[in-house]
Amino acid sequence: MSEPRESGDPKPPKTAEHQKDPPQKEAAADFEAAIDAAGFGMFNILLLVAAVPAAMGTVYETSTMSYILPSAECDLKLSLLDKGILNAITYAGMISSAVLWGYLADTKGRRNLLIVGYAADTICVLGGAFSQSRIQLMVFKYLGGFCMSGPFAVLMTYLTELHGRKHRQRIMMIVGIMFSIATLTLPGLAMVILPETWNIRIWTLSLTSWQFFVAITALPSLLSFVLFFFFPESPKFLMSKGRNREALDAFKFMYHLNSRKPKDSFPIKLLANEVIVPVKKHAKKETIPTEVKLPTECVEVQDPENQDSKKSSLRSGFTQLRPLFTKPYLGLSLWVYLLNFCVLLGQNTMRLWLPQLFASINEYENLMSGESQSTSICNILEYSVNRTQIQLEAVSLNDPTVECRVNITASTYTNNLIVAGAGLVAYMLAGFLVNLVGVKLIMASGLLVAGGCSIGMYWSSSAASTVALASLFVTMGSISATSVISASVSLFPTSLRTMIVSLEMMFGRLGSLLGNIFFPALMGLGCVPPFLMISAFMLAGCFMAAFLPLKNKAALK
Repeated sequence: MSEPRESGDPKPPKTAEHQKDPPQKEAAADFEAAIDAAGFGMFNILLLVAAVPAAMGTVYETSTMSYILPSAECDLKLSLLDKGILNAITYAGMISSAVLWGYLADTKGRRNLLIVGYAADTICVLGGAFSQSRIQLMVFKYLGGFCMSGPFAVLMTYLTELHGRKHRQRIMMIVGIMFSIATLTLPGLAMVILPETWNIRIWTLSLTSWQFFVAITALPSLLSFVLFFFFPESPKFLMSKGRNREALDAFKFMYHLNSRKPKDSFPIKLLANEVIVPVKKHAKKETIPTEVKLPTECVEVQDPENQDSKKSSLRSGFTQLRPLFTKPYLGLSLWVYLLNFCVLLGQNTMRLWLPQLFASINEYENLMSGESQSTSICNILEYSVNRTQIQLEAVSLNDPTVECRVNITASTYTNNLIVAGAGLVAYMLAGFLVNLVGVKLIMASGLLVAGGCSIGMYWSSSAASTVALASLFVTMGSISATSVISASVSLFPTSLRTMIVSLEMMFGRLGSLLGNIFFPALMGLGCVPPFLMISAFMLAGCFMAAFLPLKNKAALK
């Protein structure tokens, strides 16, 4: 009776074979399929909530000095050169550690470096808050920049690699909204704390309002350090290292939170291996990283870097850098570096001068309250430079009849709140538009508008028009700067991604340094040169953005 069943109904004997072969072929999924299967839900929301203090810590590290300089100039006896160094030294620290952080993030993982980076930054910010001299403050600001360079680049990569392509571009705009929220809270804190005349002595330490302000800005980094303990390592990074079992666990964790279903019900049981291994071309004897799909029966592949202990670690670092200086990626990487140099030179130069500019506008309007003449930007800049010189002379003279006064009121920071609020609204609009028109068009359009606003500020004849143009400039510049990072993540493979972001941020911070040095130097030549410089770099960035080889909703390499 068994033979007729075999001939008439061939299904029962082949059932075992069907249960073995097809699942292996169908269940072996690449990263994009697995991240889509994990879905979007509670995990992603919690991740974005945790990213808010992380983004705030990044903004606070680079922007705090521009708010406290008017308050601290008498306590620390700051000259114009000292103010410039304090504004720029954070970027110097970031530049000096860019390559180190990029290498560590691409070889040791994203999550661990976020934890270590934000812990170290918390210590540096608190050290700066307790500083009693300008030299101490400069040292801690440099160290803070050194520590914060990594978490910024790693955060962008980490968030990108934990979202599917459907949500990836919009997530970058949400990160921009987070930066806008951070920019909004900073002048809010300054408005509440800096006008106070606190002077508390603890043993030999003298603590004033600006030091309390700096200490409070350490809270976001401290909170980020704690929160990232509860999130998994990037599954994209794990898969690129052959650690597919850990990557699958990460996907299951995401799926469990998003769907509220058991981890074992995750539809994907096996991941395709995406180990980047060096493949030698015998003709030219070149070593090029190639994404190799190893047999899908192997769930776990040993990471090549762990096979040769510490000697291979240094060698792998040079191997990782080599593709950036060879033909496939050399031209594109240089293009991205130069683009970010132009964008951040214009953006951060204007952004760091705005608190001083708005404080001068507030004082100048109070001074000219009885007069009907218009408030031109040239008059305001001249007044700002002269005021700093007068304060410096008052400090240098040890005459008790001459007092160094700090004129800080809550209204001093009103215009900064307006600029930050405008940026928040614009980012929300950009978040809806990015999936329709793409990152490339938003980036090019933003740089074009920012370039026009910069040169337009020269003809500004009132405080209201100056604030409006500055708001539009900073908003468009911020959106464009975030878009450059998003574009870089899409253009390069995962083994080079964080290194590329770190290097392009290094060039961007170099632009920020040079811009903040050139801007006051050009002010001595007149009103047009400083704004013309910023406009020229933003328009150059617009031209370069227009020729980036970007595709909308591209899969991660």
